[in-house]
Order: sequence, then C-alpha cells, then structure tokens
Amino acid sequence: MKILVINCGSSSLKYEIYQMPEQISLGKGLVERIGLSDGKVCQEYQGKKVQKTLEIPNHRVAFQQMMLALLDPQQGILNSIDEIKGIGHRVVHGGDQYSSSVLINADVKQAIEANIELAPLHNPANLTGIKEAEEIFPGVPQVAVFDTAFHQTLPPSAYLYGIPREFYEKYRIRRYGFHGTSHRYVAGIALQMMKRSAENTNMITCHLGNGASITAIQAGKSIDTSMGFTPLEGLMMGTRSGDLDPSIIFYLEERGYDFHEVHNILNKKSGLLGLSGISSDLRDIEAAAEQGNANAIEALDTYAYRIRRYVGAYAANLIKVDMLVFTGGIGQFGVKMRQRICSRMENLGIHINRELNNKVGANAGIISQDYSPISILVIPTNEELQIAIDASELITER
Repeated sequence: MKILVINCGSSSLKYEIYQMPEQISLGKGLVERIGLSDGKVCQEYQGKKVQKTLEIPNHRVAFQQMMLALLDPQQGILNSIDEIKGIGHRVVHGGDQYSSSVLINADVKQAIEANIELAPLHNPANLTGIKEAEEIFPGVPQVAVFDTAFHQTLPPSAYLYGIPREFYEKYRIRRYGFHGTSHRYVAGIALQMMKRSAENTNMITCHLGNGASITAIQAGKSIDTSMGFTPLEGLMMGTRSGDLDPSIIFYLEERGYDFHEVHNILNKKSGLLGLSGISSDLRDIEAAAEQGNANAIEALDTYAYRIRRYVGAYAANLIKVDMLVFTGGIGQFGVKMRQRICSRMENLGIHINRELNNKVGANAGIISQDYSPISILVIPTNEELQIAIDASELITER
C-alpha cells in the first residue's frame, strides 16, 4: 500500500510517499512560507527536483499545491489520488492520553485540540493538517503519531517535578519529552544492527540537532528523557539554553527584561548561538574554534560536557548500558563532536575508535573499540519512515 506521511507546521507542509511494507520512499516534497506571497513548492522524485514560487495564503491552498505536484502528469509521484491507502500525521503533543500511535477519530482530534495549551506552536497546525487531509482524502484512514507517546512509559520518579503536586494535578505540569518518534526509530535499528532483543538490552539514544534530547531506554521502553514540560529543558541546543537555574529568569526580570524578552532569549538567542556569539550551526563554530576563537571553543566544550553529564546520569540509573546511539543532524554528521563527547567516558565503558568514527562519517555504523563494553553506534534517523510503519500497521490491523 502507499502511505502519505504529513508533517504540517504553522507555515510549512512536509510530505512523503512510502510504498509499504517494502519501506520504499517514492518521493517527497515541501510547501513552505504558507501565508506569504512568495510561497514555495519543492518536490523530489526519482532524482529530479521540481520547484515553483507562488502565493500560498493558507493551508488549504498548500494542500491543493501538494496534490497538484503529486499528480503532475510529467513529474508527479502518483497516477491517481486513489493510490493513497493511508495517511500518517506527525503530531507533537498527545499529553498523557496516548502512549502509542492511534487511528484518528473524533476523540483523537478532540484530544489533540485539548493539548494545544501544552504545544501552542505545533498542535494547532498538526490538527489543521488532519482536517485538510480529511477533506482531500475522504474515507482514507488516518493515523496520529505523537512525539510524546514513546515517553509515556516514564515512571513518576522521572516525570514529576519537585513542585506542589497540585500543579501536576490541576495544570498537567510534568515531564513529557519530545523527539520520541526519532528515539524509537533509532532504538529499533540499533537492535537490528547488533542482533539483540529489546528485552535484555539497555541503551542511551542521543538525538543531537538544532533541537537535542537524550533518552534512556530499558528493555525497549523510555524510562527517562532530557526534554521536559517543553523542549526547552535538558541539553544546550542550537538556540535553546537547556537546563538553567530558574532564578535566572527572576533575576533578569528584576533588571528590566519582560516575560516575552526572556522567553525569546532562552529559546532563540541562547545555546550554541548565545555562547559562541557566532552561529547556531556546529560547523561554523568548529571552524571558528580551529582559528582559536575562545568563545567558540568554550561553546563546543560546554555542549559536549552537558551531553556527557546526561549520559553519566542515565548510565547510573540504567545500571547496565549496552549501547550509546548518536543520531540527528549533529549526531550523524558531527564526527568531531562525537569524538569530543565520548572522550572522558572510558570509566563508564565507552571507548570510541577514532579511525572508525572518521570512516563511518555520516553513515550508519559502529564506531566503538572492539573491547568497549558499550557499543557506540551512528544511526541516521528517519521519523517519516517510522510514521509510515505505524500507519501501515494500524491500518492493516483494523
């Protein structure tokens, strides 16, 4: 069957067609700058790329442009709309209602809407994508794949904050975690690569990109993750601060910064960008560090240190760790950063092989020494494929 995977954002629409169960990508596209006069449509199919610029005032027009591109007589991916047998949607927040992907019905849509207060930037667009797809593909089953679902196995000791319990009971303030689809995907691939079963395997997965998170996985289940109530908590990221003393916020407000300024600083002006003063892109910072830029060197060291700190904490809680997995833009392509992170963790049983690390580069592979008790893996993530897998399985089983 052909599955359409949709990731609908506030100003963009990403899509990909998969042939299932063969797991073959037939083509993908992006509609961006929705709401502007210079919107763009870009589609890749059989090595060819088609682009056009036009006004895309809303998501309805974005979906229409997607269908025009998919069904284009010369460069389209589909011959007929009827070829689509299922649709998988990326949905950021499922709250504590969903611990797995689900077929979409009225109750699911209501839950996504109820969780808008927890993900105000993402859930509204995700819900819009579902509604638009229902209009274009009437009767075609749709599946919601939640970023938060994989982390619903966290125990209370990992998801509760040390604040009055009434805030959890009344306002649902707890650790939810994100990037769950990516962590779940690479964990599954890691088990295949190492020929292990989930039941007797513990691993730590590091999704390192502009957004970054680490997850501790025990017997196939997430038991802790670094992102919290929002994606701001945890690791230092491209532009996000990650963990910090909450009193810093009050300190800044006392000095004239209002709520909106502080929110913008912590989410968009901090992290690698804020510390280096150069860029949020690791490549730019590494280039500056090689020229001796002190701020760049400190930013890189701080980034690696924060990751090691989480790996150490998760290793202590897991007791036994079998694998350390790197994925995401930095995890996959950041050869030097992987080396920087893994140094000083030999006491945990993490021994990186510098030559293998360089040789594997951005490909899937093992980069640890033969004698390393903990295997170190590089695995490119593929959230779209995981969404297609979930959608095809649920549609087949119904």
